[in-house]
Amino acid sequence: MKRQLKMTVTTRRSLLEVRKTLRPNWYRCPIDPAAFRELMEPCDYKGWLQAGGHLVIFCLTGCLTIYLFLVEEWFWLVFSLFFHGIVGSFFKGLAAHELGHGSVFKTKTLNAIFLRIYSIVSWHNFHEYAVSHTYHHRYTLHEDGDREVVLPLEILIKKPLYLLQILTINFTGGPVTSGLIPVVKGTFETAFGGYGESVISKEWSTALYASHPHEREPAVRWARSIIAFHLVVLILAISSDLWILPFVLSFQQFTANWLRYLVGLPMHCGLRSNVNDFRKCTRSITLDPISEFLYWRMNWHLEHHMFAGVPCYNLKKLHKLVAHDMPRVRTLTGAWREMMEIAQKQKVDPAFEFDTPVPPKKNHNQPVHKTSAESIGDLAPRSLQ
Repeated sequence: MKRQLKMTVTTRRSLLEVRKTLRPNWYRCPIDPAAFRELMEPCDYKGWLQAGGHLVIFCLTGCLTIYLFLVEEWFWLVFSLFFHGIVGSFFKGLAAHELGHGSVFKTKTLNAIFLRIYSIVSWHNFHEYAVSHTYHHRYTLHEDGDREVVLPLEILIKKPLYLLQILTINFTGGPVTSGLIPVVKGTFETAFGGYGESVISKEWSTALYASHPHEREPAVRWARSIIAFHLVVLILAISSDLWILPFVLSFQQFTANWLRYLVGLPMHCGLRSNVNDFRKCTRSITLDPISEFLYWRMNWHLEHHMFAGVPCYNLKKLHKLVAHDMPRVRTLTGAWREMMEIAQKQKVDPAFEFDTPVPPKKNHNQPVHKTSAESIGDLAPRSLQ
């Protein structure tokens, strides 16, 4: 399947025009309304298991790292930093992503508290991300409306320098991973009134704020809060001679990104753009229980896009209810094999996209309420509601 090559920045329509004219009529699998209502219901207990559990693991690996530093066990310290980075690299864009949807806890205050904890530690500007990610959900891989994920996504793992970075410290970033330099630099730029690349590209953030200027001020304030937090960490490290502290609380987001990259890239890479069927522009993959937990169940990514208001811990149940109307779920290795084959074809034909085989569309004999089916939780800021 071929696609039209990307438009240049200068030919893109304004987002206000996009919202008026681009209205994808997304296909959603038929599902029993009663079962769907049950799946949509958040649960504080399950929220604590996911959000609290991930944070506890992060604290344990962080405390172990500090302990090994204090007793000067340098060999084991390296391994501890590595595992702490794996755990922490799923904060930005995963933990904060789900909490940003507002569907993790039934108690909204808990959701807001955990969102801010995960975001400030991982340099994540959830205000800026909320605007961008709302467009990503409403216009998934439609080039005019979704500039958060821009195809084609390059498979950088073949490049030795990038491979070295995701196994150590990621300085430059790449698809689905955060780079220390662009994130820190972008946070400072945003904090002082510029357009940074801490969450999204400079071109995309400029377009977003041109159409939604009222969302700018909260993002600037939060960027300043992030800087203040990490300056306090740095001051504490210097005053206590505990130089390991920034690696535990500030740089962990950029350390050992390999697993985050491995499980995150398959979600959209190589798939169809400009189609109104999530089954053709999004993948779901199976993962081992540990990776699935750290990834906040986002390996069920197709289900998440189709019914974004469903809490992450209910996505596997959702899949079982609609599996008959879904494409085959890939394994992680199967997804990577598919992406590598697509990349080879794109070398010959840059416009090539993989057209996922899907079952024929079915009529909705028991239609779910349209508003519930299209819900993206509490993600959308006021100007996009």
